[in-house]
Amino acid sequence: MYSNYYDKEPVMMIGLGSYDKEVTLKSSLGRTFTVRIDGKKVVLNDSDDKNDQVYLIDNDDDENFYMEVPDIEIGKGFHWSRKENQRFKGGFLFRIIDNKLLLINMIPIELYLQSVISSEMNGDCPLELLKAHAVISRSWALRQIDKIPYLGTPYVSDCEISTWYDSGVHKYFDVCADDHCQRYQGITRAINPNVKKAVKATCGEVLMYNDEICDARFSKCCGGATELFENCWQDKHFNYLEKIDDFSENFTPDLTVEENAVKFIKSSPEAYCNTDGKKILSKILNSYDSEYSDFYRWKVFYTFEELSEIVKEKSGEDYGLITDLTPLSRGTSGRIYRLKITGEKKTKIVGKELEIRRLLSKSHLYSSAFTVEKSEKGFTLYGAGWGHGVGLCQIGAAVMAENGKKYKEILAHYYKGANLQKIYVGNKK
Repeated sequence: MYSNYYDKEPVMMIGLGSYDKEVTLKSSLGRTFTVRIDGKKVVLNDSDDKNDQVYLIDNDDDENFYMEVPDIEIGKGFHWSRKENQRFKGGFLFRIIDNKLLLINMIPIELYLQSVISSEMNGDCPLELLKAHAVISRSWALRQIDKIPYLGTPYVSDCEISTWYDSGVHKYFDVCADDHCQRYQGITRAINPNVKKAVKATCGEVLMYNDEICDARFSKCCGGATELFENCWQDKHFNYLEKIDDFSENFTPDLTVEENAVKFIKSSPEAYCNTDGKKILSKILNSYDSEYSDFYRWKVFYTFEELSEIVKEKSGEDYGLITDLTPLSRGTSGRIYRLKITGEKKTKIVGKELEIRRLLSKSHLYSSAFTVEKSEKGFTLYGAGWGHGVGLCQIGAAVMAENGKKYKEILAHYYKGANLQKIYVGNKK
């Protein structure tokens, strides 16, 4: 039924980053290409030609050919933020946007997925997890190409802000290369043979629901239960993104109830993603994710003064000395999506989950599933999970695969009622 959804394998347009004046790319053949802004035009090397855009194409005759791009920012705004020189295949488009040189990489989606899976996960993790991840990453990416719109706009007033950060902000390309969308680092990370095998084995396969490609979200660690889409982004409900208890047998209580959420977060119940086994985690996590280990449960302490300064810096508003943090609304995973921040000068309700995480940390809190304890010295936040918690839990899925579950079983666990369909045949190269 879906074999003609696409006539051929789609090509992704990925925003790699912007540069103030110029950037120099180095090819694997030893050539350099300097692209710069000249007035309102783009110029390549020392050419007299000035154009609205410049396009560089990969050398299709050499499968090992690549371009090295400098100063790619990864983990922007998060605790692992850094800049790297990275290597990419495909074509490169340069345009002037907002007085900066925007660099866009164009590459067939199946090659894009090889990089995404290698960037998101350690290629040595179980093959069935890699297959599951290839399907959900493909599904999510194709929705971005289709630009399927959602209803709903952020709400801002003097006393409340409810906002979110989604891929719809990308006007000139399909997705960005960072965690805001999906990690894509070209061939900078070695493409593990297992990753190639997983992508090839699932080529063209996506999750479908009611004849529409699923918005197959995923996060690092759900913390024991998954969250609803509408509690993190637009007010849109997806039946295939219902709450999932990440347990083999036990079930979580109603975590929208404050008392239940506090008890759940401050305990460490059995769950697929409740693992600190270094052997398993070393197979799952790439180098910079493995710098951290407290994914399932974590704790952060702030003095009143420290938190007040962080919130002032991140919000641009002076709350004065912050005296209380009060959860008002929690989602199905216990994640807070409406939090009242009480200060001596200002009180405001903030949401949704990522805005809360952004305001309460110099980078980002691991998640908004936390409970607050106030002492004479400050606030202690006890938290659960890493990320928004919607859809597939990467660590939980890895443990399922390690325990012998097949990729179709993993997908069925996290995306209830969704169907696996092959919607195109990939290129044979």
